[in-house]
Amino acid sequence: MSQRVLTTESGAPVADNQNSATAGVGGPLLLQDQHLLEKLARFNRERIPERVVHARGSGAYGHFEVTDDVTAYTHAAFLGEIGKRTEVFARFSTVADNLGGADAVRDPRGFALKFYTEEGNYDLVGNNTPVFFIKDPLKFPDFIHSQKRDPFTGKQEPDNVWDFWAHAPEATHQVTWLMGDRGIPASYRHMNGYGSHTYQWTNAAGDAFFVKYHFKTNQGIRCLSTEQAQELAGKDPNSHQTDLLQAIERGVHPSWTLYAQIMPAADAAEYRFNPFDLTKVWPHRDYPLQRVGRLVLDRNPDNVFAEVEQAAFSPNNFVPGIGPSADKMLQGRLFAYADAHRYRLGVNHTQLAVNAPRATTADNYGRDGLMAANSQGRYAKNYEPNSYDGPAETGRPLAAPLPVTGHTGTHAAPQHTKDDDFYQAGELYRLMSEEEKRRLVANISGGLAQVSRDDVIEKNLAHFHAADPEYGRRVREAVEALRED
Repeated sequence: MSQRVLTTESGAPVADNQNSATAGVGGPLLLQDQHLLEKLARFNRERIPERVVHARGSGAYGHFEVTDDVTAYTHAAFLGEIGKRTEVFARFSTVADNLGGADAVRDPRGFALKFYTEEGNYDLVGNNTPVFFIKDPLKFPDFIHSQKRDPFTGKQEPDNVWDFWAHAPEATHQVTWLMGDRGIPASYRHMNGYGSHTYQWTNAAGDAFFVKYHFKTNQGIRCLSTEQAQELAGKDPNSHQTDLLQAIERGVHPSWTLYAQIMPAADAAEYRFNPFDLTKVWPHRDYPLQRVGRLVLDRNPDNVFAEVEQAAFSPNNFVPGIGPSADKMLQGRLFAYADAHRYRLGVNHTQLAVNAPRATTADNYGRDGLMAANSQGRYAKNYEPNSYDGPAETGRPLAAPLPVTGHTGTHAAPQHTKDDDFYQAGELYRLMSEEEKRRLVANISGGLAQVSRDDVIEKNLAHFHAADPEYGRRVREAVEALRED
């Protein structure tokens, strides 16, 4: 039987479903990639009205205070002086389950921040893990489909989960993280947050730097075992929401210290692995953590629906001095998040109180559309340029330009001397204590042993073995023991 051909919705054959089209090898994504845009746009419209991912969430207000001088690296105004405070709204979430899911589950946690700066809102949309399962946004809808409830059984299926990971060797690092001790935080207060992606900072002189954000919890890391999580989820499915709400109400205000890894832009091309690969971390010995400031959450929302559910975070909400990098996953999210909000909340979602600027005023030519709140009536102009003193462009870019070379097309990621899908997963495994390794192996084997196809099991075992031979051997032995029972 001949292989069926994957096509677009118009029936055209798809040449490459693994790599988005870029401006040269390692360059930014191209708007002309019809397959990518169609795939992401359809994915954003699959569920209403809850978020298609990160549906189950909690939020709080607070502030960010600068504690260290970083003006050598960025001219962002809210980072411009020690002691400066900026109002912030934070939203924490699980990823895969729906709005009614339990909090205490093995799943990455969203860690999204909206800084209400005087230069506009700056949104930082990350996770509680420094890496992710994939490195190209073209794979994202497929990945989430594999983790969501199966359309026939109505529940998450190990066959789907592990089959996707069998075909995504780059996921081995994140799978090792997720199945380890930090896979189930005890609360939102007791976990770190990461920007995960690589971003660009630009200083006043125009010098560019690439950065990674690390929010280190000041409450200390606390996690749950699989057994503890199962018990807690049964007792209080809203455990993390309850903890955050009650802590703030009794005056115990959670806080995180922000550190940044800072790489001069010139280092990126010759770094030993692709610094824009979301499945990898930058070793701290190469780029040490530099302290930036302190995040404190001290006020609960008055209305969860109006403020938490209608909060919209978009990675493309930058401010002067901060911009994107060539990180392909980030580039895809620049489109996907804003598009999802326009579908889920409407084109005027930025006029909602939780999403509107607070330290400045939005002044543009957006008009009309569903739920329009700013009338701009009478003789107000909605075009630019005009002769009636309407808002005009500044001519000043937010960040330094990204250099691009090569031909357009679907390219695999650029190859650096030490690019590898398994090395960092192995390093993470080797850092673990014997007890941590034992729990990791038990968590992986418990799911993998439920997979019905031997070839899918073997592909996953090969990934763990490539990360570390002992790692692969122990998972294999545990899976075989479970399948014999």
